[in-house]
Amino acid sequence: MGFIKDIFKLLKETTWPTRKESWRDFRSIMEYTAFFVVIIYIFDQL
Repeated sequence: MGFIKDIFKLLKETTWPTRKESWRDFRSIMEYTAFFVVIIYIFDQL
């Protein structure tokens, strides 16, 4: 049971990103995803 308690303690002490930072991170992830989809598509067509 100490393991589960430690997990919740760790989550409580974690600093979570603000709403603005979350949207910026989400946009960055979408940009990387689009970039790799294009690269994979190009190499797939070769």
